[in-house]
Amino acid sequence: MSDRELSFWGWGHADRFPDDEERRELKTRLEGMLGFPERPLLDPPTIDAVSIPDSRVRVPDRLSGFVSTATEDRVRHTYGKAYRDLVRGFHGDFDAAPDAVAEPADEAEIAALLDWATEERVAVVPYGGGTSVVGGVECDPDGDGSGYAGVVSLDVRALDAVLEVDPHSRSARIQAGATGPEIRDQLAEHGLQLRHYPQSYEFSTLGGWIATRAGGHFATVYTRIDDFVENVRMVTPAGTVETRRLPGSGAGPDPDKLVLGSEGAFGVITEAWMEVQPRPPYRARASVHFGDFEAAVDATREIAQARLYPANCRLLDRNEAMLNEVAMDGSHVLVLGFESTDHPVEDGLARAIAIAEDHGGDLPAEPSYEGPHLEDSDDAGEDGGAGDDRGGSEGDWRSAFFEAPYQFNTLVSLGVIVDTFETAVTWDGFPALHEAVTERVTAAMDEQCGTGFLACRFTHVYEDGPAPYYTLLAPADPGRELEQWRPIKAAASDAIEEHGGTITHHHAVGRVHRDWYEKETPAEYREALRAAKEAFDPAGVMNPGALLD
Repeated sequence: MSDRELSFWGWGHADRFPDDEERRELKTRLEGMLGFPERPLLDPPTIDAVSIPDSRVRVPDRLSGFVSTATEDRVRHTYGKAYRDLVRGFHGDFDAAPDAVAEPADEAEIAALLDWATEERVAVVPYGGGTSVVGGVECDPDGDGSGYAGVVSLDVRALDAVLEVDPHSRSARIQAGATGPEIRDQLAEHGLQLRHYPQSYEFSTLGGWIATRAGGHFATVYTRIDDFVENVRMVTPAGTVETRRLPGSGAGPDPDKLVLGSEGAFGVITEAWMEVQPRPPYRARASVHFGDFEAAVDATREIAQARLYPANCRLLDRNEAMLNEVAMDGSHVLVLGFESTDHPVEDGLARAIAIAEDHGGDLPAEPSYEGPHLEDSDDAGEDGGAGDDRGGSEGDWRSAFFEAPYQFNTLVSLGVIVDTFETAVTWDGFPALHEAVTERVTAAMDEQCGTGFLACRFTHVYEDGPAPYYTLLAPADPGRELEQWRPIKAAASDAIEEHGGTITHHHAVGRVHRDWYEKETPAEYREALRAAKEAFDPAGVMNPGALLD
């Protein structure tokens, strides 16, 4: 990790919080472009002013070398990075702080901590980069009267090494605490990359990606971390579990799949063998503009069903395009990118553009091509096929994509509700779902806040359906933000559930989505998960309340 100080209440590095002049500029844009009422300029908190309850646990001597009850450690492990987390942190509310923070150096220390937690009935919440947006790293076990003695946040970031590389099989054994940049830098020594780029890439960890089935930046094929996993290793209160490293297997239900998406409810993921690859030298990119959203959706569907498998096939509606300053003329924008380690990809892009043009799409600029077969080829960076930062609407989109979480910090300080939610639904179900989400969320924002702004983009596309991702903005009354936010979030979640979408495509269930997850999944399946939890975690100390009640 970088030596730069991280914000204790918000996203990312503390020194990235803008000065008053920059905040006034955004304030003016919100009031002018979106018609929001005058927004306040609220001062961010200082950690010295934060107070938290006394720790309820006594750390035994055998664990004291890696378990802390220091106030700052506990504050920094209280919340994830969802809107509701940022609001509580911004207002200095850290009453939910864990009683202790463990930073084990190896599996033996993890096992020792879990033994103690089981004996003393202390809840253990695994913590990687702390970027959860669904309450996955926050635990208040006393809320249900379960009688836990306290909560320990178990931070795995000391386990951050690439332990082994198999270039012949193009795979690597990586510890769970390694962040995206740490994995990138270590694999670069072998000329390889993992090439998984969630929006939280800079700060989130491999273990967190696996535990939440995180989605990456690629629109097809490698859409989520599941697609890279060869095996996993997990320390549970009942012992250490490791699956066999295989490219594939038909031997019963896949044990890897039980760990993928388990959200720390069974144990602590410590390492995994992952598929890796060299940097693809062949790339091609273009952006297509549409005047009609339905036509843009049809074009995106046809490209997905043509099995062209673009690395990027991201449709931004006009609000999303305007919000990220990709297109300010009211166009809907389809961002396309192709890549290959083996051959030029111009033909694939050309066919995708032809499909888009058949649906009324317009190409405002010439496509961009790169590859060793081109005299003027240059290095697009580690994720060029998914979008790079060298200009044009696709470059603008990529820059906005990774910068967006920092804007949340600023917007919270301006008294603005800012949140995202995502789903996946079949192509035939998308129009009705999109209409319902738009109507209900807009109505909820109007009722709670007087006005609001809603944007949509497709983050991933499959042959049978898209994964739409929504961003909402609404003016809040400082001090009442969460009171206003909850009905808006419920309106979105209810509309998604009622129209056949999943409550989460790649943000996990956590505690925020659990009620809708229970509506989505068969009761018998959840009982099977509870039986698995009882086998791995007989005392029920692992992340209680996340995924399962």
